[in-house]
Amino acid sequence: MAPIAVGDSLPDGTLAYFDEQDQLQNVFNYIIIIIIIVIQSRSLTLFTSLYVKIGVVICSTKHVPGFVEKAEELKSKGVSEILCLSVNDPFVMKAWAKTFPENKQVKFLADGSGTYTHALGLELDLSEKGLGTRSRRFSLLVEDLKVKAANVESGGDFTISSADDILKAL
Repeated sequence: MAPIAVGDSLPDGTLAYFDEQDQLQNVFNYIIIIIIIVIQSRSLTLFTSLYVKIGVVICSTKHVPGFVEKAEELKSKGVSEILCLSVNDPFVMKAWAKTFPENKQVKFLADGSGTYTHALGLELDLSEKGLGTRSRRFSLLVEDLKVKAANVESGGDFTISSADDILKAL
C-alpha cells in the first residue's frame, strides 16, 4: 500500500487515549471527531513517533518535544489539534505523555494493533528486531480531512517531520 500523500483524505479508524480526567476513551470512527474539529477550526497536525520501552532517543528527545514546545505557535497559525499517534497500547501512551509534564496541547493517541497506521500506509515492519509492526516516523498537516503536507521519514531518519517542518507548511 502506498503511503498517504498530499491530497489524500484521512482514512476512518479507531484509536484510544486517556482524557483530561484520566479516563480511557476509545474513539470509534475517528474521522467523525476530526470533521467536528475541522469544521470548528481549520486544521490539525498528526505526527507519529516510535516509542518502545527499550527507547528510541529521537522520539522522546526531539520529535515529540518539538511539537510540545511549538504547540502555541502551531495553534496561533490555525492548527486546532496536535495528535501524536503511536502503535502502542493506551497505557504506554499515557505513561509516555506523562514524561512531558509541560504539555498542554498534544494529545497522545494509541493505535494498539496498528490498524490505523496500516490504513495510512505508514507501517514499518521491525519484526527482525523483535518489535513487530510499528509506524514510520511522519508528520501530516490535515485540513478539511485532506492532507496538505505529508512528511514521511525513511528508516530511522528525523529530517523532514519536525514541528518546524509543519510550521513551514502553514
